[in-house]
Amino acid sequence: MTVQDKSFPTGTGRKVGKQDIDVWGLICWAFQRECVSLDRQEEATGVESRINVDPIYQMVEIARLGCRVQGGGRSSAHHDAEIVAGTLAVLPEYCGGWAMATTIAELARAGRVPEWDITPGVYPVDTFTNRWGTYARTEDAKDLGAEGWPHQPETNRKGRAVYRPVLYCPVVIRPTAGQIGRARRLYLNWYGALLEIRMALQTTHLTAFKVTDRMPPRAPWKESGLTKS
Repeated sequence: MTVQDKSFPTGTGRKVGKQDIDVWGLICWAFQRECVSLDRQEEATGVESRINVDPIYQMVEIARLGCRVQGGGRSSAHHDAEIVAGTLAVLPEYCGGWAMATTIAELARAGRVPEWDITPGVYPVDTFTNRWGTYARTEDAKDLGAEGWPHQPETNRKGRAVYRPVLYCPVVIRPTAGQIGRARRLYLNWYGALLEIRMALQTTHLTAFKVTDRMPPRAPWKESGLTKS
């Protein structure tokens, strides 16, 4: 799920006083605008990870440009963004530890929150495809036993009585209740980690921001009416 678009604060510190910001907005600003990293190798070496590109493709592009682009690196991140990254890097194990920290960082870079609004749907158990398209595979209701239907009498084109099977389509509901529960537990774990991060950032010396108590919805599926309160 994508969070609502918001204009990131400048964080320049040129305004009098500090800017109020919620904890999730501050994390998104740090990882999107300031491009801080949680990668342990990057943090240790100060070298940003590179995307693997085929050397031949690089040579072709250099020849096309007629020159080699010299990478000048990038400027250091804002002081407050570094504090945000450092806070996530030492997230306690009871809040999910390093695994939750990387999840939060990935979601912040994408501007998303954990997927919680997955709704179940009814799908055929099996399908088949022919030249006219893809169709649900059916079975004989007689095989269901007492809960099914016997073959039904029918008169064919020749006026003879024949028995036709009653066909039904076996279906499955996806995602299952267990999968929905796991998705919502992940959201609640993410929310709990944000509470820990918020408390840490509120007691940390930030130069440009003041972290407010505002939080994302705790159980948005209740507010959206997907489940009864």
